[in-house]
Amino acid sequence: MANIPDLTDLEKHIIQQTIDERWGKGKVTAEEVEVEIRLSPVDRELTDCPAMYWSHDDCNFVIAKTGENQYRSQFFYSVKDRFSTGIEEYTELADCVLYLLRLQADHESERKKNFPTA
Repeated sequence: MANIPDLTDLEKHIIQQTIDERWGKGKVTAEEVEVEIRLSPVDRELTDCPAMYWSHDDCNFVIAKTGENQYRSQFFYSVKDRFSTGIEEYTELADCVLYLLRLQADHESERKKNFPTA
């Protein structure tokens, strides 16, 4: 079983700082959670991974630590409506957070264009 290190204070700070830059300081707060992930598509077992979770409007975000300097991210509106950046794993946390937020902003813009009342 994989032993995933906890999120460090610096990692939590990087995530929260990037969130603050997007929506303003104190408007959205990430919370530390634990998620279960298949680290490899062939794994039968799920691995507990430390993660940060936050929500804004009707969108939820998760960044999970899957190893030393290894991160995965996704945003979702519902169980069936999930999105990732297309990059399976990041080695730079700042890139992981930034690309996730950019992709979601682009997605939200498209969503509002296609469904103005959404």
